[in-house]
Order: sequence, then C-alpha cells, then structure tokens
Amino acid sequence: MRNIRRTSAIFAAFFAIALAPAWTQVADAHLAAVLAQMDIASQRFTSARADFSQDYYEAVVKDTTNQTGSIYFERKASGTQMGAVVMAANGQGKDKVLEFKDGVLRMLDPHVDQIRVIKPSSSQAQLETFLTLGFGGSGKDLARAWTITDLGTETLTDAGQPVKTEKLDLVSKDPNVRNSFSHVVIWVDPQRGVSLKQIFETPSRDRRTSTYSHIKLNGKIDTAFFELKKGSHTTVVGP
Repeated sequence: MRNIRRTSAIFAAFFAIALAPAWTQVADAHLAAVLAQMDIASQRFTSARADFSQDYYEAVVKDTTNQTGSIYFERKASGTQMGAVVMAANGQGKDKVLEFKDGVLRMLDPHVDQIRVIKPSSSQAQLETFLTLGFGGSGKDLARAWTITDLGTETLTDAGQPVKTEKLDLVSKDPNVRNSFSHVVIWVDPQRGVSLKQIFETPSRDRRTSTYSHIKLNGKIDTAFFELKKGSHTTVVGP
C-alpha cells in the first residue's frame, strides 16, 4: 500500500510539472485579455464617482478603524483630478476633504480649519499611478508599474447588483513604493475599468481595505460637495 501511494505521488508530481507550462500559458493569456479590456475601458473613461467604506487595520495594536465617504475621479488635459470627502464617524458633517489637482494634493481638516498642501514633485507620476489604480487606468499602465499576479475571477456587488471582477495582486516595480506598500490587491471590473475593492498592505502588516459602491461612470461631476472651502481664519500649511 505504501508503494502504491508513493507511486501515485510520483505520477501526480510528474503531471504537475508536465502541465505547468500549459497552465501558465492559459493564465498569461487570461491576464492579457483582462488588461486589454482595461485598455478599452480607459479610452472611454472621463470620470467616476463612488461611495466608499474604508477599514484601516493597525497591526501593532490589533485595532481596526472605519471611515466612509464619497470620491470622484475626473480626467483632465493636465492629468487626473481627484476629490474625496471623509464623513465624520457620527454622520454629522465632514471629517476630512481631499483634493488632487494640477499635481498638488491638498487636505482640509475642518476641525482645526487647516489646509495641508503637498507637492509630490518627483513622485507625481507615482501618485497618479495610485490615483488611477482601478479608476480609469489602462492595462498597459498597470503592467508598466506593477508586477501582476492574477488570482482569478470573483463576483462582488455594486449597489446590490452582481459584478464579475478580476482579483489582481500587485507588487510595485518601484522599490520606494514597496517601502510603503509590500503589495496591493484590487478587484477590478475590466469592462468598466473601475475597482470595487482594494487592499493595501504595508511591510509592517498594517492594512487598508477600501470598498466602492454606487459607482457612476462618465457623468457630470458636481464638485461643489468636494470643494475645499477656505475661510478667513483657515491656515495653510506646506509649500
């Protein structure tokens, strides 16, 4: 009996080795098809707006915090423009307002009436890579910036409707990015070129999980809700 099991194991290992190149070719072809779909969707993309829920897990203290809000992306001649509003935990008002426009990131904290300004300079392309990660970015751009492992097809929901997504594990080709995020997993709808879910994991095992719903594509964006309103007492920090 032991010899039979040993022989079966040897045959199983042999067939696994023999079939590996064929399976690899199939997987590569499937990923290429997904990226090609994203290329087509990217060409049609002009804007997207969505609601989001975000969980941040801090490994050291083993604690998870949750945030909800709304976000938009809009393609301009100068690049991608983004705005996001994080709602207060009690649902009363805005906790944070973020804007990325003309290569500058601004963040308004209404609690202290302060706007923080960040100019990425040399890392602007890197930041845009994150901004378009599953929202209007092309498959070519994704493959250029990330080493991609296709984890298969998975069905998620958007506003209660089933959506077929491709689960992709991404490792940045930029070592500076890997210092911040060891890898990223996205669940992308390649037909629309949008992410329904994203997980960012740091080398210290902190993890940020974002889910997106009520995604509206290529419509007019009402940016008034996302406006950074500066009052007479608002302080500005940064360059």
